[in-house]
Amino acid sequence: MTTLSLYKKIENLSPALRKEAEDFIEFLLDKTKKKEKTPKKPKKTFGSLKGKVSLSEDFDSPLEDFKDYM
Repeated sequence: MTTLSLYKKIENLSPALRKEAEDFIEFLLDKTKKKEKTPKKPKKTFGSLKGKVSLSEDFDSPLEDFKDYM
């Protein structure tokens, strides 16, 4: 659809519908601006947290709180 054909169709609308079409066009423009502004997140790679998370040496040993139940 060309710009000219859009213009002709909008020209044939009533003033109330022209206002509605204008609002919709503004909505679409704002929507595309928001998509352009959102930065793309870097792709997560396997092993990227290596060395940043650590577990204590006694992680698998029983907890003191549960000795009564064992």
